[in-house]
Amino acid sequence: MKSLLFLAFAATLAAAAPRPNVVFFLIDDLGYADCGFNGGTDIKTPIIDKLAAQGAILENHYVQPVCSPTRSCLMTGRYVSHTGVYTIVRPHAKWGLPLEERTLANALKDAGYPTAITGKWHLGEFEDAYKPTSRGFEHQHGHYFGAIDYFTHVRDGSHDWYHDDKELKEEGYSTHLVAKEAVRLIKAQSKDKPLFLYMPFNGVHSPMQVPDSYLQPYGSLTGGRKQLAGMLAAVDEAIGQVVAALEKQGMRENTLIVFSADNGGPPPGSNTPLRDFKGSIYEGGVRAAAFANWPGKIPGGQRLTAPMHIIDWYPTLVKLAGGSIEQKLPLDGRDVWPVLTEKAASPHEAILCVQSPDNAAVRMGDWKLIVSNGTVVDDEAPKKKKAKAKAKGRKYEPVMLFNLATDPSETTNLAAKDPERVATMKAKLAELLKDAVPSGVRP
Repeated sequence: MKSLLFLAFAATLAAAAPRPNVVFFLIDDLGYADCGFNGGTDIKTPIIDKLAAQGAILENHYVQPVCSPTRSCLMTGRYVSHTGVYTIVRPHAKWGLPLEERTLANALKDAGYPTAITGKWHLGEFEDAYKPTSRGFEHQHGHYFGAIDYFTHVRDGSHDWYHDDKELKEEGYSTHLVAKEAVRLIKAQSKDKPLFLYMPFNGVHSPMQVPDSYLQPYGSLTGGRKQLAGMLAAVDEAIGQVVAALEKQGMRENTLIVFSADNGGPPPGSNTPLRDFKGSIYEGGVRAAAFANWPGKIPGGQRLTAPMHIIDWYPTLVKLAGGSIEQKLPLDGRDVWPVLTEKAASPHEAILCVQSPDNAAVRMGDWKLIVSNGTVVDDEAPKKKKAKAKAKGRKYEPVMLFNLATDPSETTNLAAKDPERVATMKAKLAELLKDAVPSGVRP
């Protein structure tokens, strides 16, 4: 009887616990090892590193190889094989995140959260129904696509800067403007409701632009690496401004901060010790620098190794918000709250990383299998500055097996030596892809 009373009391306390504010920082093209918390030494990121040290660093946090697919995974809790967002949504393309998809913003809005995005959307805009304020966000500020000029906010001759999905002429460096709007929203936030603030920075994506003052501490660096250092320093400063605003408003102690890259960094970013870069399903393309921080709720000083995927934030955040994950389209994501707070094992038997159904990888435990028919390269750069990088031969062998525990750099293909494991993992990959949908790309 006492135990039943205790359980009832505990359940009452849990129900009465305040729901957290959620601030989600998504950093564009950040390398796995560019920040100090993951081994970077040449770029100063003191604010980011302090937040990471006080929270849980996620060493095996998976994303997609490029931008729009990762954002679709975060917004839906579903793999790209189920949404069709396998590739980048280019400006004015007549497609986007399918309208039947319920977004994380929809789910949190349904749970009573004010919802806002300040930064890059990149999931469609050719019709109003695809824009952020039609996908669950009450407020929007920033741009729809990647590779905009940081100062003029122009890409391929088109101005790309909006407020609440209406074009806005606003002067300033985009990283500064994204932070300024976030601070404004925090200051205006009512204490009666928790806030969902999604901040997908366009830093540190190309073009490599930053005010000269941010370059001064990096005289020892040259070329693109120097520019990247200044751009990341500006992002670090911006995150510091957001955290300071939360503290000033008395919101910090009840705010869950999630930080992640959207994919592995391209050169001049560093993904050490991981193999390859953005656009790849090797670890350097799909394992993101990431951490989670919530004072008093997520123990600090942790480096968690349990594999998880950005799809997992959808059910995790909606449950913390007291919302419902019952919906028409099934979730692929799993609740990772026990991983963050109790060092529980990964809730996944297998994690999928896919560029297309015939270019895919699956991770099971410490093992990773890649099955491929060729190479997929990043095509996010503006047309007039199209990247000229070309694969030398096949980027992937048809079947590749790696033990990530002993070979995180994926240097030794063990497929020929372990055919039974290959067969088992191929079967799991086939199971994960059995209902894969075609690409959503339309002319």
